[in-house]
Amino acid sequence: MTSPIVSPAALRAELDDPRLVILDARAGADARERFVSKHLGGARFVSGDHDLATPNDPARGGRHPLPTLDAFAATLARLGVSREARIVVYDDKNGTNPAARAWWMLRAVGLDARVLDGGLAGAIDAGLPTEAGERTITPATPMSIARWELPTVTIDRIDALSKRPSVPVLDARSLARHRGDADPFDPRPGHIPNTTSASHEASLDQRGRMLDAATLRGRFTSLLGTHAPTDAIVYCGSGITACHLLLAMEHAGLPGAALYVGSFGEWTRTGRPVATGEGT
Repeated sequence: MTSPIVSPAALRAELDDPRLVILDARAGADARERFVSKHLGGARFVSGDHDLATPNDPARGGRHPLPTLDAFAATLARLGVSREARIVVYDDKNGTNPAARAWWMLRAVGLDARVLDGGLAGAIDAGLPTEAGERTITPATPMSIARWELPTVTIDRIDALSKRPSVPVLDARSLARHRGDADPFDPRPGHIPNTTSASHEASLDQRGRMLDAATLRGRFTSLLGTHAPTDAIVYCGSGITACHLLLAMEHAGLPGAALYVGSFGEWTRTGRPVATGEGT
């Protein structure tokens, strides 16, 4: 299996490929301003809050629900993305946030996408060219998208598993948020009952680079136990960081886990029970 991770050195070797599209995915109120200030040469801006999600009622879909297929197709067309594109996506969070979500969405509509290891900081350290401002993008013809092709689950499935656990449900948030020490984003801190802490941060080294495939395989094999990766479900606070677990699992050769898009942001607003502590 080809890794979904690309190193800055490997990206440098592909910069002259006419099929290459580099996407810069960032979130936050000043995301576009940060992009305009500095980004990789030729990169195209993608909003993690508006292009990769369609916020509405957090109790019905979470804080970052997926956009409609038509809306995502329009976003891809605006960005000049065609079916033939070879897409590399990065963010300014070491690939742990919007880049991983963008990667999952692109793969879920059948596109060739990889995440740049180390994100923007790693690329700058490696000497990849940067620029400021924004370039004019030639739009592509909107593609037809029939469905999300990667597995997702609804809150009803999670509700059933919280009462009678039968497959691993992994929480990508920090251990502190899983324990319920504090939560800056969601009411009623803690975690969904009968789920396991699997902090996304543990998939990265001290420089913010993805750990090697063998090390990650050992980690996730331990978390999965006797279950296949296709049995597992991942969640986080809003369905963004959970995609980093999916990215790390695929890098480890363990693809196929499902995403609970609504995640804890939806769960904790519905009146369902919340557990605390390090246990499940």
